[in-house]
Amino acid sequence: MKLKGLLKGKLGKKELELVPSSFDVVGSILIFSDFPKGLNKKEKMIGEVLVKELKPIKTVCKKTGKYSGVYRLPKLKILAGEKTKETLHKENGCLLKLDVEKVYFSTRSGNERLRIAGLVKKNEEVLVMFSGCGVYPCVISKNSDVKSVVGVEINPTAHKYGVENLKLNKLINVGLIKGDVCKVLPKLGKKFDRILMPLPRSAEDFLGVALNVVKKNGIIHFYDFLNEKDFEKGKEKIKKVCDAVGKKFKILRLVKCGHFGPGIYRVCLDFKVL
Repeated sequence: MKLKGLLKGKLGKKELELVPSSFDVVGSILIFSDFPKGLNKKEKMIGEVLVKELKPIKTVCKKTGKYSGVYRLPKLKILAGEKTKETLHKENGCLLKLDVEKVYFSTRSGNERLRIAGLVKKNEEVLVMFSGCGVYPCVISKNSDVKSVVGVEINPTAHKYGVENLKLNKLINVGLIKGDVCKVLPKLGKKFDRILMPLPRSAEDFLGVALNVVKKNGIIHFYDFLNEKDFEKGKEKIKKVCDAVGKKFKILRLVKCGHFGPGIYRVCLDFKVL
């Protein structure tokens, strides 16, 4: 999708050079993460052109602030199109309804979600911490022979969409719980074969909770933001928490699953708890 080609003749040469080449599309909503200030006076016109020319797109937004708050949510401004931030997104055989400003969601993690689903073995019981609008539970349920999936999410709006998404996808082996994982998991009285921790910032703060509910020889998928020159830091974080609770572990693999900044990657450390 070459945006500069669509805007040629509508912007000056210098303005065209400023047009972002990077953006996300969630359902019918196109989102610019970094919209240049030099195009602010033309943002409405640019949005209108994209809505007109890109048929799946009904709304164009730009981020006006970084992810923030307890739920790590973006601030978005609608530039053109329908005045809504709710959409229906398709991924890996699933339909996902969400509000892009009220739910943390990254389309760029789609391949990673499918990778995890491909690792799930028949009859496994899986826990998804920080399950958001239910995307990981839905993708795993649809793309594996999992026995059951439990998702826990503290954001009430994301949880509401998650419950709706289970109905949209007609899933009967997924259960979603609204609440803080630190309070919910100790009360479940249940252990899991596989645990996902898709919270790259401060996930180590919750690793002790995960270790308490993983079965022996169970797998944990631990996400982190790491500099490519120092991936060992991820292993050190895991070792520190495992040592504190008397658990042994074995790193199975480290997977780059997103580029965050110069030399910084979102990575997943898959490890077995022995």
